[in-house]
Amino acid sequence: MNRFRVEVLTKTQNPQQIIYAAMHQDYTDSFVYDEREEFPSESKCGEVIVKRLLAGERGHYGPLEHPQIVFNCGYFPHSVMQQARTHRISVSFDVQSFRYTSEQFLKVAEGKRDIEDVFYLRPVDYYTNRQGKKYYYSPEQREADLNWCMEAVKRYKIDFDNGISEEHIRGKMPFDYRQHFVVSFNLRSLMHFLDMRNKKDAQLEIQKLCELMLIHFENWVPAIAEWYKIHRLAKARLAP
Repeated sequence: MNRFRVEVLTKTQNPQQIIYAAMHQDYTDSFVYDEREEFPSESKCGEVIVKRLLAGERGHYGPLEHPQIVFNCGYFPHSVMQQARTHRISVSFDVQSFRYTSEQFLKVAEGKRDIEDVFYLRPVDYYTNRQGKKYYYSPEQREADLNWCMEAVKRYKIDFDNGISEEHIRGKMPFDYRQHFVVSFNLRSLMHFLDMRNKKDAQLEIQKLCELMLIHFENWVPAIAEWYKIHRLAKARLAP
């Protein structure tokens, strides 16, 4: 999992002030744009949001939909993408398509790229299956699985060299090839995603995705993130 990456492409600046302005417009007859020079500081707006919108679980999440953040997520297995894309409430995805990209497979087959840059296998460790039974994923089994991945890319290269299209031969690849994707959230939808995918029974790899997103969440909206960590994080509560 040490190859997984989440970086911020862009994000709304002063997001807590934006939420404050939206919240303030709800209950004032003033045109809040004209008051923007008198808005509280970014940190003070965060405190006000927690007190007036979030504390007490009032459910007033609408103003949280205005700030946006866009992540570039890299080197995650295909199974993570399958789970992540089911959340479509104000979430947009663009995902690396293996209909058009073949170079990484060819480089592995030619010995020019590390196979683990292209395929994901869980680390050697003890795991629990869906029935609660523990099992051990051994070094020997993992090595055998890596060899299977290598055989797959060799077959891929043979077919590619024979003129078969990428969209055809990608079906021979092991399921968890790594994919990069861009995903955008508003703040409310980001909290929804973290609620649903950072709970303890979620797949380990998507929990790691959430952990990496959480770092940026904390830097972006610190007061809201602090409230979230105390009241919602990993509690599997109904997403707002």
